[in-house]
Amino acid sequence: MDISALKSANAQRWSKARLSRVADCNAVAKRLVAAKSRYKAVAAKTCVPWYVVAVIHEREASQNWSTQLGQGDPLNKVSTHVPKGRGPFKTWEAAAIDALVNCAPYAARNKDWSIGGLLTLLEQYNGLGYFNRGLPSPYIWAGTDQYSKGKYVADGRFDPNYVDKQLGCAGLLIAMRALDPSVKLDGGAGPLPQVVASSAPLAPSITSPAPGSIGAWIKSKLWG
Repeated sequence: MDISALKSANAQRWSKARLSRVADCNAVAKRLVAAKSRYKAVAAKTCVPWYVVAVIHEREASQNWSTQLGQGDPLNKVSTHVPKGRGPFKTWEAAAIDALVNCAPYAARNKDWSIGGLLTLLEQYNGLGYFNRGLPSPYIWAGTDQYSKGKYVADGRFDPNYVDKQLGCAGLLIAMRALDPSVKLDGGAGPLPQVVASSAPLAPSITSPAPGSIGAWIKSKLWG
């Protein structure tokens, strides 16, 4: 497995990505950002950025605080899904720290937080089967224009026509960054995606006035 190739592919997709489910991404991003303090407490113990913890939590457990971060199993029981045999835990934070420090892909050991490295780490939580097929992973790209269909609906069973209904990590990160400047995703990977709410033309403004308007006359006098 050429991880460097996957990092490059994810960085390239990121540079072109646009949200395709804007309202959904924005709604989830708001509640993830609202819980920033809890995610930062885990970040302080693991050195994993808080927003990375947040999107893993959403993707694995729909932000359910009564479940383990690693696989969404109940906090108060030993996990039966991969990673198996974890817990029980008294708090969500304890389970989250265990998942990031002690379980593959060992996010707490990651040193590459460029956008390609970050997205590739996240993709490893769901497996690299999509990369082996030359496809974008819905775990990362669902909710953006980089994904249309195709999903592993069970272990080893790929359905090329199934559309993932969950939102991917990249789309959530795009929306979160628009809400909170502490979401640092510039990592040297090129221009950041823009949150595009619609294809409607921009409303006239002083920097982009309607042709023939008084704004256009003022702009011509000020900037030539």
